[in-house]
Amino acid sequence: MDFQLTDEQRMTQQLAREFAAKEIAPYAAQWDESCEFPWETIRNLGDLNLLGAIFPQAYGGAGLDYVSYALVIEELSRVDGSIGLIVASHTSLCSNHIYTAGTEAQRGRFLTPLARGQKLGAWGLTEPNAGSDASGTQTSATLDGDAWLLSGSKIFITQGSVADVYVIMAVTAKSQKQHGISAFIVERGTPGLSATPMKNKFGVRASDTAQLTLDQVRIPKENLLGEVNQGFIDTLTILDGGRISIAAMALGIGRGALEEALQYAQQREQFGQPIAHFQAIQWKLADMATELDAARLLVLRAAWLKDQGLRVTKESAMAKLYASEAATRACNAALQIHGGYGYMKDYPVERYLRDAKICEIGEGTSEIQRLIIARQLLGR
Repeated sequence: MDFQLTDEQRMTQQLAREFAAKEIAPYAAQWDESCEFPWETIRNLGDLNLLGAIFPQAYGGAGLDYVSYALVIEELSRVDGSIGLIVASHTSLCSNHIYTAGTEAQRGRFLTPLARGQKLGAWGLTEPNAGSDASGTQTSATLDGDAWLLSGSKIFITQGSVADVYVIMAVTAKSQKQHGISAFIVERGTPGLSATPMKNKFGVRASDTAQLTLDQVRIPKENLLGEVNQGFIDTLTILDGGRISIAAMALGIGRGALEEALQYAQQREQFGQPIAHFQAIQWKLADMATELDAARLLVLRAAWLKDQGLRVTKESAMAKLYASEAATRACNAALQIHGGYGYMKDYPVERYLRDAKICEIGEGTSEIQRLIIARQLLGR
């Protein structure tokens, strides 16, 4: 059993770490306050090929393994969860769905510019009445000659108002429920597609979230992604990989909170000594570090298994469940260690706590992760 990263993985990790320190950390609080989408930073990530990390070079990607990708997400999220979320959703969901289920023509036309960072992707599954129960999707797709007509709405779509390429799930055979859902590629600017930004979020405020409206959106027949009525089945596979990236995002946020707490506890003095000398603080730090190390092992295990081409439904759900809840606990403890200062925006720990919470909700709530794990254990 080898716990060492390869030279290439360490180099990728260092690249992401240095980028985060130089081009994200100085601006993260500003972006959070203004809810500003960090366009220039995202373009720079594209120039480093970190928006197409897991895709073959033939499609414009970096050709890295999933472990390297998880390390990138962790390092970016260490300073700003919003950046980690942008990269994760663009890569794991939209781009990876096209790579996994797309034809060669679709990969060449849509995946290549996404992987190169020339375009930004969004993935549309959630609806106002279909959240955890994705089989309740109501957005419809009807074949009309040589085109599909899509009508309906999507909500809480990351990159929803800034994306260039969307993967949209829609019902093509209502009587078959989840086995009657198909996936479609929709381009920005297509008549009938509109987006309404959802502002003033609790956390990850620099990422874009929007509600999409599709009003008889007409797309070419060849924009069907995968086979008819197989969209939901493909979605489950996409989410398996996506949950690894959200787990890595949570790990990064939690690690950032721990590092801030360690630094503050050694500088802040009370009763004539640094508060790090008090057992009450030491135990908090020990618990944070232990839980985050356990989360890291779960994340890397799931990523390694995916690199081996193995199914990771249970392992990715475990990684996301544990890492997201461990991150929230770590951020809460870090804020407590900071005391009243932690409640102020002068210190990043309050932002870390706000950013961490979405990891327990997005790409399947903690409750859904427990359901998935239990079903895997019971063979259902």
